[in-house]
Amino acid sequence: MTDLSPRPGRTPSRRSREDRAYKLVLAGGAATVIAVVTFVLAIVGVMGFGVPVIAALVAVLCGWMFRRTVA
Repeated sequence: MTDLSPRPGRTPSRRSREDRAYKLVLAGGAATVIAVVTFVLAIVGVMGFGVPVIAALVAVLCGWMFRRTVA
């Protein structure tokens, strides 16, 4: 027990994991809202379906990364 410094391969601190999870929730929520609103606009015919699909993929990715962060 001569060296009390943390090991370099250690997992991130609890605070940094909380910050990452919070940011992922915000980004995923925003992407979900964008996906829903643009999907409705695409159904009405105002725009195409490209943006809602991309936003939905970003929302799913954020959800998956959130699950990995809190697991």
